[in-house]
Amino acid sequence: MTHQFDYDLITLGAGSGGLSIVERAASYGQRCAVVERGDIGGTCVNVGCVPKKIMWFAANLAHVIDDAGGYGYSLTKNGFDWGKLVEKRERYISGINQWYHGYMKELGVDEIEGEASFVDANTVSVNGRHYSARHIAIATGTRPRVAEIPGGEHAITSDGFFELEQQPDRVAIAGSGYIAVELAGVLNALGSHVTLYLRKHHVLGEFDSLVSTTLLEELAKSGIELRTNCEITRITRAASGRMVVEDNHGVGLEDVDQVIYAIGRAPDLEGLKLENAGVEVNQKGFITTDIYQCTNQSHIFALGDITGRAPLTPVAVAAGRRLADRLYNNQADRHLDYELIPTVVFSHPPIGTVGATEEAARAQYGDRIKVYQTRFTAMYNSISGHDVPTAMKLVCLDEEEKIIGCHMIGPAVDEMLQGFAVAIRMGATKRDFDDTVAIHPTSSEELVTMR
Repeated sequence: MTHQFDYDLITLGAGSGGLSIVERAASYGQRCAVVERGDIGGTCVNVGCVPKKIMWFAANLAHVIDDAGGYGYSLTKNGFDWGKLVEKRERYISGINQWYHGYMKELGVDEIEGEASFVDANTVSVNGRHYSARHIAIATGTRPRVAEIPGGEHAITSDGFFELEQQPDRVAIAGSGYIAVELAGVLNALGSHVTLYLRKHHVLGEFDSLVSTTLLEELAKSGIELRTNCEITRITRAASGRMVVEDNHGVGLEDVDQVIYAIGRAPDLEGLKLENAGVEVNQKGFITTDIYQCTNQSHIFALGDITGRAPLTPVAVAAGRRLADRLYNNQADRHLDYELIPTVVFSHPPIGTVGATEEAARAQYGDRIKVYQTRFTAMYNSISGHDVPTAMKLVCLDEEEKIIGCHMIGPAVDEMLQGFAVAIRMGATKRDFDDTVAIHPTSSEELVTMR
């Protein structure tokens, strides 16, 4: 006798990964539900990629106003209205939320609001009601790590940054990853005084040294105060509401409006009761999966940031769609290849990267690696009078010089990378790049003329 389930698929989490799998599964005629305790769209839409990029656009406009004088314009910054920007940003996000609700209804996907917990391997409980499914996908994502120091409760995380109704005048940021450098760049460009606390003497430690070193230099040039090899040890809030920040060097920072911690993200497993379903996690608390997104329970899957692999929105979307293809459209070997995933850091200037860093490639292949790189000032910046560097590197393997890594920093590299990532994924060699006619005058032509 066949067991009767309420659904073919239940997804826990209505972020990028969870929505992508139910959308694709529903298109194949499956009966689906998605459980979410917060806003639909998850981190990316509500407190991540989308609002971050809007703030980055605003910061870029501040740079454009500064650059205008070099092109003959006489412009001044007549004030910046943080509240107006936030209002428009939240209205934009609300529009995305409403679209998702309508799209799920159109697809026939049931939205279940509340916090899910496993009852057994095929059943979850939400608000006291049980729901069963033949397949269950866990896509609950991650949450920002918090400061475990005296006074840490006075600090906010990136989530708190997007709740700010007023622009802080003086900000301390702890962290060296992409979230920390992005928030530092935005706040600095919009006029806040920013102090960035770096536990070591670098930023973006897992990135290629060309881009991480160049960005560190640009952060210092931009007016951001860098405190390297430095950690915040105590936060004290004064009667005025402002804070005093102490560090391990015994140096204080006074009259701070906000302290923002961007020290990484932890898997969000709160309340799931994975033990009731027998789902295993690794030592860092992330759910372990194979290449097909399978957990140790063959009918339970995990995708997106909760797996600890390549925590990027498009990765979660791609994994979810491929999983649905495999489960419900007879594509038996369909899965996401986690190699050669392009990514962009929306710093100032932005960074675009795909594939192996020079350091990792040399560790694996030794002398079989050849590197090409260039550094220049783009035409736009030469005229503007603001010396912003552009730097590019190609990491090539063996005599055929197959390109296995591409790393760039500079204005507009965020928009350059996508097409080059396609070529590199298809196995492009340095010769293929050399044989491609350059588009002149652009910065991107440097990638096909590099010597």
